[in-house]
Amino acid sequence: MTKPQAQERACQLRAEGMSVKDIAKQLGVAKSSVSTWVREIVLSDDQKAALRDKYHHYDAKIKGSQANYQKGLARRLAYQAEGRAKAREGDPLHLAGCMLYWAEGAKERGSVQLVNSDPDMLVFFTRFLRESLCVPDEKFRVRIICYTNNGLTACEIESYWLTLLQLRQNNLQQTTSNVQPKSSRQQGRKLRHGVCVISIHNVRIVQHIFGAIQEYISIDKPEWLK
Repeated sequence: MTKPQAQERACQLRAEGMSVKDIAKQLGVAKSSVSTWVREIVLSDDQKAALRDKYHHYDAKIKGSQANYQKGLARRLAYQAEGRAKAREGDPLHLAGCMLYWAEGAKERGSVQLVNSDPDMLVFFTRFLRESLCVPDEKFRVRIICYTNNGLTACEIESYWLTLLQLRQNNLQQTTSNVQPKSSRQQGRKLRHGVCVISIHNVRIVQHIFGAIQEYISIDKPEWLK
């Protein structure tokens, strides 16, 4: 579209009641150019009212989104404060569990996730969640990633982890299983049961842990809130 064509089209759209911002976006030109082209066009009272109403609702939506974010931030801060208070109680299981999560856990603001192949570590972590944070069994989600050409079936591997963690079939998510290629450099490794992913989708729990870690170590990690 040539400049004269863009100018003509801008005037048509303005006469129909479109805002300068929307015209610039539709035509792919600068707002300043559109403003200059259409400055002689006078909008009717109805058109002005329609534009005011449109941007009023847009501004209200933005303000609502910002308010929701601030409410969520306040909740996360409160959950971290709970974790900090718990850390000051001096519970060794709580301390060890939080430090394990600091070293090995995912740093997502809305869910707990720990991935590992060490059965002792995962047993300890589930104990920490149950006993220190009072997480009920139905909240646990378990996912397994494994190879199946190692003498075990996927069902046997699933049963191994569920028995070890004292969880049930309804805690289990879909297992990812692959046949390990003969050329793989991983052939010598002894991960017969693959790796296990333990997840708890709960903002309060993960933010409690984050708050406790900061209290134990005397650090400040504002990025864990965002």
